[in-house]
Order: sequence, then C-alpha cells, then structure tokens
Amino acid sequence: MDLKQSIQEKLKGLLPELLGIELADVTTDRVIATLRVRPELCTGGRIAHGGAIMAFADTLGAIGTIVNMPRDASTATIESKTNFIGGAAEGTVITGEATPVHKGRTTQVWQTRVTGAGGKLVALVTQTQIVKAPPG
Repeated sequence: MDLKQSIQEKLKGLLPELLGIELADVTTDRVIATLRVRPELCTGGRIAHGGAIMAFADTLGAIGTIVNMPRDASTATIESKTNFIGGAAEGTVITGEATPVHKGRTTQVWQTRVTGAGGKLVALVTQTQIVKAPPG
C-alpha cells in the first residue's frame, strides 16, 4: 500500500471521510486532494461553506506535517488563516494543494491553495502545526 492509500485508509470514520476528501497525491513536499461540493457542505446560497473549505485545507496541511514528522510524534493545528477569494458552487469539485513554507523540528507551516472550476482560486489558507515529541 502506498503512502496516499495508507493515509486515506487512516481517515476512514473521521471528519475528512465525512467531508468526502479524496487524496490524489501525498509526498513530503505536497499534498493534493479533491472535494465535491455537496448540498450538506453549502451555505443557503448553494456555495461551499467557509468552514468546510477550512476543514478541507486544515486536513491537507496536517497530512503534510504527519508525513514529515517522527513516527511516534503527534501534531495539532495551532494557528490558521484563511483568505476567501471566490465561491465554489454546489455540484462542483474543489482541489486543494498544500505545500510547506517551513518544516521545522517543533513547528511546520503549510499553505494550501483551494481552487475550483478552471483553476479559479477559492481560498488561500496558511496554517501552523505543532509537532509534539513522542511520549517518553
């Protein structure tokens, strides 16, 4: 089982699976995934809810951190900033591409570009992840 399949399997039963996040590529320098904008992920205006977009991006940055930290370490988001640029209509597919800004020993910073149809920018998310040393 490759890295992408292994992580997709670990997401089963968790929020990323509930959202419908489908991993396309996972490496130590890039995480790419897609998400179909379903009605239950929308606002009353039938566009993707900002919280769904933020959860999507947060997941990708966290995955990027996980594949770059020591095996028994853990991580959590300690800061996240989202700029919403445009909407994503119900029924469309958005793509997230997370890349590292900083991969340190105790923190990592990832930036995720969320795009919609035709590559139109939907959101730009920058998050900081803490890397907690393994217990013991």
